[in-house]
Amino acid sequence: MLSKGEEKIMRILWKKKTAFMKDILEELPEPKPAKTTVSTLLKRMVEKEMVDFNTLGSVREYYPKVSKQSYFSKRFNEFKSNFFNDSSTQFASFFTKNTNLSISELEEIRKIINEEINKKKQ
Repeated sequence: MLSKGEEKIMRILWKKKTAFMKDILEELPEPKPAKTTVSTLLKRMVEKEMVDFNTLGSVREYYPKVSKQSYFSKRFNEFKSNFFNDSSTQFASFFTKNTNLSISELEEIRKIINEEINKKKQ
């Protein structure tokens, strides 16, 4: 799992596909962290095998090794396991009853679910 700071950097890499340190620093919001802080975070992300890099001369070009979809799918499953006893039904019940969704949002969710049901039936 990534820390909040690492996640900010990862979002930049998912968006840009590849980035040098200067690109990452430019994209980070104010107040910008020190270059050494970003360097440390990138080093940890490489160690976690979430990010890798190509060396071009004396600089590194970083890129994500894990897709955004894969990462958030894993995070969601951890969340569901920790807070809803790994029950999709409990999660769906909480989500639909306790998040103030509008009728149009609920109808859109129902449409998505019905499409998935039809795909799985085929």
